[in-house]
Amino acid sequence: MMASASRTDIHAGSSDRFGYSWDRFSGLTPEQEEQFRRWTVLINPTTGWLDKRILDVGCGAGRNSHWALKYGAAGGLAIDLDERSLEAARLNLASFPAMEIRFQSIFELAERNEFDLAFSIGVIHHLADPARAIRQMAEAVKPGGTVLIWVYGYENMVFYVHVLNPARRLLFSRLPTGWVRALAHLPTSLLWLGLCVVPVRLEYLRLLRTFPYAHLHHIVFDQMLPRIAHYWRQDEVRSLMQQAGLEEIQLAHVNGMSWCATGRVPLKRGA
Repeated sequence: MMASASRTDIHAGSSDRFGYSWDRFSGLTPEQEEQFRRWTVLINPTTGWLDKRILDVGCGAGRNSHWALKYGAAGGLAIDLDERSLEAARLNLASFPAMEIRFQSIFELAERNEFDLAFSIGVIHHLADPARAIRQMAEAVKPGGTVLIWVYGYENMVFYVHVLNPARRLLFSRLPTGWVRALAHLPTSLLWLGLCVVPVRLEYLRLLRTFPYAHLHHIVFDQMLPRIAHYWRQDEVRSLMQQAGLEEIQLAHVNGMSWCATGRVPLKRGA
C-alpha cells in the first residue's frame, strides 16, 4: 500500500477545489439518487439505513446524506472542510434537523463509538492518508456497526489512469478552478457526442448516457480538479479496510469502474 502521511501534510487534498464545484452544482436530482444507490449498493435502500445514526465524511453538498435520511436514517453528523460545501449541505439538509453539519476534519474527529454507519463517497481516494481516514471512521462507529466507502477503481480504467490522469496531475490540478471549469466544456462536449453516436459496453458509460449535459460537465470537472486521486485495484481496497481493523469485508464492482466496500466494526476492539 502507501506510506502514511506526516502530520504536516495530513490535510493535503482538494476540499477547497471541490467547494468551488459544489458552490455551482448543489441541487438534488433523480440522477444523483441513482448514483447514490449504486455507490452504496451493499446497503439495502429499504432497510439498511433505517433508524441508523450516520456519519458522512466529506459530505460536499450533502446530497448523499439527503438520500440516506430519505431512506430512514435517524440523523447524525456530516463533515467537510470547505464552507461553500457546508452551506450547500445546510440548504439540502434543512428538512432534517437531526443531522448536524460541521466544519471538521476526519483526522481530528473526537467522536468514538457513536454512529451506527459511517460512509465516505468519492472522498477517500483524494486524501493524503486514506488508511488513517478509514481507521478514524471505524473508531467513530459503534462495535458491530458498518463502515462504507466508495472509491475509484483501477480495473477498466487503465487508459484513464495512464494517459488522462497524468494530465490532471501535471496541469489541471495546478490551474485556477475557474479555468478548469471552462476547459472542462471541451472534453464534456466530446464525451456527450461520443455517448450519442458510439456503442458502449461499460455500464458506467451506459449510465452517463442518461445524464443531462450539466451533470456530465460536473463529473468531468470533478475528474480534472483534484490535487490527489488514487485508483485502486480490488485487493488494494480490501487491504485498506483490513488495515482499519474491519471484519466481514464485502466489495462490489460499481458500474465496472469503481468499488463500494463495507466492513463491520468488531464487537470487541482489537479483536
